[in-house]
Amino acid sequence: MNLPQNTSVDVLIVGAGPTGLALGIDLARRGVDALVVERGAALAAGSRGKGLQPRTLEVYEDLGVLDAILDAGGPYPVGALWTDGRQTGEHRLFDPVEESEEGCRFTVPWMVPQWRNQEILRARLEELGGTVAFGREVVGVDQDGEGVTARFASGEQIRARYAVAADGGRSTVRRALGIAMTGETVDPDPLLVADVRVPALDRNRWHVFPPGAGSPGYASLCPLAGTRDFQLVARFPAGTEIDPSPAGVRAAVAERTHLAAEDVTEVGWSSDFRPRAALADRFRQGRVFLAGDAAHIHSPAGGQGLNTSVQDAYNLGWKLGAVLGGRAPHTLLDTYEEERRPVAEHVLGLSTAIHRDQARRGAGTRQLGLHYRESSLSEETRPAPGALRAGDRVPDLTVDGVRLFDRLRGPHWTLLTLDDGVFLVRPDGHVGWAGESETGAAAYRERLGVREEPSLRAVARRV
Repeated sequence: MNLPQNTSVDVLIVGAGPTGLALGIDLARRGVDALVVERGAALAAGSRGKGLQPRTLEVYEDLGVLDAILDAGGPYPVGALWTDGRQTGEHRLFDPVEESEEGCRFTVPWMVPQWRNQEILRARLEELGGTVAFGREVVGVDQDGEGVTARFASGEQIRARYAVAADGGRSTVRRALGIAMTGETVDPDPLLVADVRVPALDRNRWHVFPPGAGSPGYASLCPLAGTRDFQLVARFPAGTEIDPSPAGVRAAVAERTHLAAEDVTEVGWSSDFRPRAALADRFRQGRVFLAGDAAHIHSPAGGQGLNTSVQDAYNLGWKLGAVLGGRAPHTLLDTYEEERRPVAEHVLGLSTAIHRDQARRGAGTRQLGLHYRESSLSEETRPAPGALRAGDRVPDLTVDGVRLFDRLRGPHWTLLTLDDGVFLVRPDGHVGWAGESETGAAAYRERLGVREEPSLRAVARRV
């Protein structure tokens, strides 16, 4: 795709991973002229972040991709522990949860290889009229009071009113802005991660090979739902130079499991990985925002990185749409960092603790309890708040035959009347204002400068 010098868009999104694609979808359904650019010639390969947490599945339902995601994936299998070539036990990765315990259709993560997740998101973006321009490497950004100019390796430029860096942990845009990341090495032992075919191995279990006599380190082979592949994870001693070639991958399997090298019939994507945790010092500079791995890098142990990233996009999308559409002042955009950076910091701590076996994969990893109660957008006016408070995610409940999420779906504000109060719900499904009656809701919108009437009202008697 050629980009002439006079090309301009409302929002330039740098990076076509799950973060950039989800943001592109959210903006496209709001009528925002956005362009996603990707330095690669195609979507990134590999299973990478394969777990979608319950809250992300709720976001995907609103973005219109849930059915395709559910069709493409499956639940996580029970882990099978191996010792000396024999199955010696089982391991459940996630703590059990009762159905609807947290007001959600989903109780456990859903496995979809990241490459397939991205394909689904791209198809939805294009269905809405959005575009991904491949082979467009951003090498620098300049900005002024009116917008951002991005420069490509080709020498071309593009002008945007706002730009979003969703270009990963080594973000070129973040570096160009001079925004530092503060972090630590989570584990000195590097990992080899690869997508492999192993026909001889049962696909009903996640096969785990703890280190032991004769084994140089831990390994696991997880069957990737919706495919014929397994995701290999193999740990190496600190200082090891990992060989991600097909021969190196086969050797890692043979050294750590009862399988022979030739049992690995195909090796697809592979990568060496060093678990780190890092947080950008800020999530915004002028008209440029950081989202996803460009803003926070997680250990994969808790299955939090991709999910937190998609939820960054979900938080930023409605705010950009409201400002660009003239329905809110530009100060609304200040709340993106205010709300998302504390969440990212909390999730970083959780994922690091899980990696170090200091925490379990329980309610916190499902991300349903994350809230914005301390946000300047959250106004709780009731003297005695109930279970649902300003800043909270509205639960997915059916009340008197009405499914609340059916009322909330779409890019709009919603006024909910329930037996414990009245709630003005933001487009991302979080309560902005809560009161005992509708009195005060209009004043709240006026205080924020939100010039958008709630598009519908749902009335029910109980939560």
